[in-house]
Amino acid sequence: MSRILQPINENNMKATLEFNLPDEEAEFYCATKGTAMLNVLWEMQQELRKLWKYEELSDEEQLIVERIREFFFSSLEEHEINLDK
Repeated sequence: MSRILQPINENNMKATLEFNLPDEEAEFYCATKGTAMLNVLWEMQQELRKLWKYEELSDEEQLIVERIREFFFSSLEEHEINLDK
């Protein structure tokens, strides 16, 4: 089928990132490992949820988990990171 006959999808968008390597190596690394980093954050969120909700913790351990969760979620919010996307 020729391209002319195919329906045009207005939501089909592309983006191209360019980096000046090796000067922008850190930026390149973040761009290429972003999905992996998000996956790690999501796994950390799930582990903190399991600890907080299901584990039998002492009062002190519970407070520590709550402090870590508060820091984790405030850091995500501060950097406008949404793990639900």
